[in-house]
Amino acid sequence: MGILIRTLLLLALSACSNSPEPKDWLYQQLGGAPGLEQLADGLLREIEQDQQIVHHFKDTDIARFRKLLIEQFCELSGGPCTYTGATMQESHTGFQITEADFDNLVEHLIKVMTEQQVPVAAQNRLLAKLAPMYRDVVYR
Repeated sequence: MGILIRTLLLLALSACSNSPEPKDWLYQQLGGAPGLEQLADGLLREIEQDQQIVHHFKDTDIARFRKLLIEQFCELSGGPCTYTGATMQESHTGFQITEADFDNLVEHLIKVMTEQQVPVAAQNRLLAKLAPMYRDVVYR
């Protein structure tokens, strides 16, 4: 299922939910700090093996990228972190990332979350939080 369709379905379903969740619900569902580290490491392994997108990372300081990715996932999920990196628009300008590249990365993220047994509801919630970044990443 395409990421856009999956996100739209999530938004529709989440509008029907009446029970309030704790601020850090998603952070906890993702496994807290250890889970986010595993998520980042799994995603980095997937990127490394993907010839379609790995070239976008050839000049990237991977240790710094990993740290910022964990911070971003943590902040987005309601965890106790603050993202300290550049905006998505600033950090992706000049890369000419295509829709296919973006979708590929999202599929890798879904694969890693599934392998880590992140509940589908939590996967969808994270994807919904990441989806607005699309316009700041693609074709910059």
